[in-house]
Amino acid sequence: MSVRLPRTFPLPTVTVPDAVDRQFRLLECTARHFEGPELFTADAGVVPGPGRPRTTAKVEAVLADFFGAEAAALVQGAGTGALRAGLGAALEPGDPLLIHRAPVYRTTAHTLRGLGLRAVEADFNDPREPARALASGDFRWAYVQHTRQRLADSYDPGVVLAACRAAGVRTVVDDNYAALRVPECGVELGADISCFSLFKLHGPEGVGAVVGAADLVARVHRDNYSGGGQVQGHQALDALRALTHVPVMWAVQSQVAAEVAGRLTAGEVPGVAEAALANAQDRCVLVRLARPLARALPAAAARHGAAPYPVGANSRYEIVPLVYRLSGSALADAPHLADWVVRINPMRAGADLVLDILRRALTDLRGGGEDHDAGRCPPARATGAAAGPRRPARAVPPAPGPED
Repeated sequence: MSVRLPRTFPLPTVTVPDAVDRQFRLLECTARHFEGPELFTADAGVVPGPGRPRTTAKVEAVLADFFGAEAAALVQGAGTGALRAGLGAALEPGDPLLIHRAPVYRTTAHTLRGLGLRAVEADFNDPREPARALASGDFRWAYVQHTRQRLADSYDPGVVLAACRAAGVRTVVDDNYAALRVPECGVELGADISCFSLFKLHGPEGVGAVVGAADLVARVHRDNYSGGGQVQGHQALDALRALTHVPVMWAVQSQVAAEVAGRLTAGEVPGVAEAALANAQDRCVLVRLARPLARALPAAAARHGAAPYPVGANSRYEIVPLVYRLSGSALADAPHLADWVVRINPMRAGADLVLDILRRALTDLRGGGEDHDAGRCPPARATGAAAGPRRPARAVPPAPGPED
């Protein structure tokens, strides 16, 4: 069987100038809802009145303002917790939910099963299928994952949401890996609620957001009344501080990913047969190797400084390039790619480092060993300066669970 990358349809990204504008707008929203001293203090607990920390309520107001939504709620459980809270606020057990025909992200599948929802599939890549489903009158709600579930997915989330809205069907959007990276997230495109992780936006561990219609957000707050379930004020402020640099950081990262894909396509790294940009799940570079070395490549790349596995997919912990296997949902759809394809996310690095790590790792796996200059970082393109020696090779931690 001949193995090739499927044609991919990357989502649009935000340019650096637009990202700067977004950063400034976020601070304008912050100034509207906070007095200066409040940004240095935080409360905690089930505060009488809001039923949650006042600081948390103010950060929620900032997010609602920034995304042009009626309301927002911060929840525990990161992106998975946000989706669980959003879907739980919208639907009752046994309700039908229109979803895309594709392998479902595994934690989302657990949520659908745990809530007792009846998922009904239609291929969103073919507009006729959701149109027929929406015309049936069987659905009050649809669920749209903004980023791609299958590598070859091509649907425009905005078009799907508009069709749902025209049919009177309300929508929940999984905006993990998309919020602040694409020009408009789900709620900005007309969805009833967007659910996403703030941990993926450099916020503290476990914090997620539900942003959108006031009736649904109010139910999220009612369902999350327990003090132990609250996002405390210091967590909320931490998440807000992190957001102030995320738009520019992700715009730069998108530029680097495009450069990496272009240079690999031009043949800069021996052993690479094909490269393409994709949103699988995070925006990344898919790399098809000339030999079936994909299972061994992440560990080899880690010995040269790459991250051996994701933490939160763009969390604050992830700074070096990630060289990793395809996601569990992508492999469920295309298992024949497991031996041939890896995904690469530059994280905070430049293209030179990404390509150098990949080149060295492939050299090792081909049995060529390291070249005479392997103990040094790649030269900086602007100055030609070389960096100091690398540390000795480290042991690679074991790989995590099946989905990341």
